[in-house]
Amino acid sequence: MQILIEIFFRYYDLKVGGGPKAVKGSRVAVHYVAKWKGITFMTSRQGLGVGGGTPYGFDVGQSERGAVLKGLDLGVEGMRVGGQRLLVVPPELAYGSKGVQEIPPNATIELDVELLAIKQSPFGSPVKVIEG
Repeated sequence: MQILIEIFFRYYDLKVGGGPKAVKGSRVAVHYVAKWKGITFMTSRQGLGVGGGTPYGFDVGQSERGAVLKGLDLGVEGMRVGGQRLLVVPPELAYGSKGVQEIPPNATIELDVELLAIKQSPFGSPVKVIEG
């Protein structure tokens, strides 16, 4: 017996970037604002200065390791640098049936993501973004 579960993951390109495209193995730097029911509960944009905050970096396609939400991982893949995307992330690709802190179990969240940079190895293995 096989059971099929549909997961409704949606995204909306708010701005299509003109730079390189994020693919599996890319090391990306993003700014994000995470919301539940319209209330911001986490963001990389908090901080001093005009831009504020510290970008969040991760390797696209590595959500199985638990370092990044599956919904963020899926949503960034295919984006171009300079782009901005709104992700509507179902619980299965976010915090699941357990929830986390103020986010209750089975909550759908929204992520507003801006792709700032990509560093990609020519051999497809993840590399670190070095700034400075």
